[in-house]
Amino acid sequence: MGRATMAEVPAQAEEAVVSSQPQPLASDVVIVGCGVAGLYAALNLPRGLRVTMICKEDLESCDSMLAQGGICVMRDHDDYDSWFDDTMRAGHGECRASSVDAMIWSSRDVVSDLVRLGVEFDRSPDGGYDYTREGAHSRPRILHHADVTGKEITTKLLAQARLLSNVEIREHVCMDDLVVEDGACAGIVAHDARGGHLELRARDVILATGGVGGLYERSTNFPCLTGDGCRVAAAHGVTLDHMDYVQIHPTSLYSEKPGRAFLISESCRGEGAVLLNAAGERFCDELSPRDVVSRAISDQMEREGSRYVRLSFERVPKGVIRGHFAHIWRRCLEEGYDICCEPIPVVPAQHYLMGGIHVGDNSETSLPHLYAAGETSCNGVHGANRLASNSLLESLVFSRLAARDIVRERHAA
Repeated sequence: MGRATMAEVPAQAEEAVVSSQPQPLASDVVIVGCGVAGLYAALNLPRGLRVTMICKEDLESCDSMLAQGGICVMRDHDDYDSWFDDTMRAGHGECRASSVDAMIWSSRDVVSDLVRLGVEFDRSPDGGYDYTREGAHSRPRILHHADVTGKEITTKLLAQARLLSNVEIREHVCMDDLVVEDGACAGIVAHDARGGHLELRARDVILATGGVGGLYERSTNFPCLTGDGCRVAAAHGVTLDHMDYVQIHPTSLYSEKPGRAFLISESCRGEGAVLLNAAGERFCDELSPRDVVSRAISDQMEREGSRYVRLSFERVPKGVIRGHFAHIWRRCLEEGYDICCEPIPVVPAQHYLMGGIHVGDNSETSLPHLYAAGETSCNGVHGANRLASNSLLESLVFSRLAARDIVRERHAA
């Protein structure tokens, strides 16, 4: 993917004063992006540091809000080996072992912290967590909040960040470039919707700008996600990794309407939904890794000369559909389909970038004082194909590591 394709998407808002020259504003840390990675980094920085967060559009327009399936967690020590192997297998053996290890061993602590911050996960009748399973997982290990887990986590983190007097959040501010001085990052240059230019100076910058879905004709991402973090980093010689590792999700709701594709969570197949061809026959193992299922769907569509295949919820109890998958059920009803009674048309769509800005074990980039976390980074957890529901956890684990490294470096200075 060439840099020239990563065009900016202008923000739309009604704030800030137009000026021809950047207005320097000083912070200790600037965080670009207000999804789970950016928010959790802010929450893990000391309250004595001044933190400025910006987002390109409004706070609702981040992909963290869209995550449906859930967040993985190590259920017990016996789960470590199988989860590690599942991640490696899904990633075609290209995952960075040390990153996968860090993610898995941090999972219980991160989930406990989320609960402390107010995040609610669904429970089973006995009061324990209600674990579900998705494709390429050898056992259920995924926590969820119905089918809006990302929104539950993001809104609760956002509420906590808004309580912090040391954190300022600015909506509708778009990053244009990095400020680089003496071989190190020293802030960013940005603009608001009315053309006002801002120079946000800081000792450390965390890029948490999300993926590249806005560059694709059909994507489950918000259109504003156009690889901005990767683009500005590459312009300053920061190392990028595997920008061609782009995941296609097997099941988005087929529609001829323009705009973002609506995701049909993989956890639907984990709970028993099956894929059918035009003759009403199953044609693949629905719980194979995402790239395998996407390829099977594309091959089936080519054989049939069709524009979609069908996903049947016949084997999923209606109570599960109207409870666990209530959001999906309601959205499909809006499109004219009742998943309780009929199969729905689904088609693959661009979903996730496994590559991105190369980072080390603490989310540090090749440019001093510049960090990257979340989908815009490449720490090697996902390899060539992301295992379902690893992304929310990976974003949280490695954004916290970035925050901790910033503190450690400050104390060492």
